[in-house]
Amino acid sequence: MSDTDAPRTDTLDADDLDFLARPLLGFFSTASGPTPPQPRPVWFEATDDGEIQIFTGPKSLKVRRLDTDPRASIVVATPVEERERWISVAGPARVETDGAAARELAARLADRYWDLDDPSRAQDLAEILADEWVRIVIRPEKIRRLSF
Repeated sequence: MSDTDAPRTDTLDADDLDFLARPLLGFFSTASGPTPPQPRPVWFEATDDGEIQIFTGPKSLKVRRLDTDPRASIVVATPVEERERWISVAGPARVETDGAAARELAARLADRYWDLDDPSRAQDLAEILADEWVRIVIRPEKIRRLSF
């Protein structure tokens, strides 16, 4: 199946949410007018209500670009040793400045992506949690999928 044949919707289904619950990297992009998107690998979480959230620094380029243009996207794909599958979620993004919620997200994601029994990873998480963070939340308007 080519990606032009991939189903398009504005809602993540149960299969999408299962896929997005895996510890995969997402590639996050913001719209930036004439500047081409510059995807960055990120940890992410799909919420029960179908939004995608990440955490980042309050003065990051992501936040500055979203202040100008709220359009964003994330693409998540399987590792190369698995059958091909990817999902792309695009839509308006909002920056939520509740630092406690962002740190809670960071802690959940660290637990998902790292072995926190490893003392060096536990220390990495402690350092992350000591910093200031915001959440970026994408509300899906366009979802594309491919798997075969």
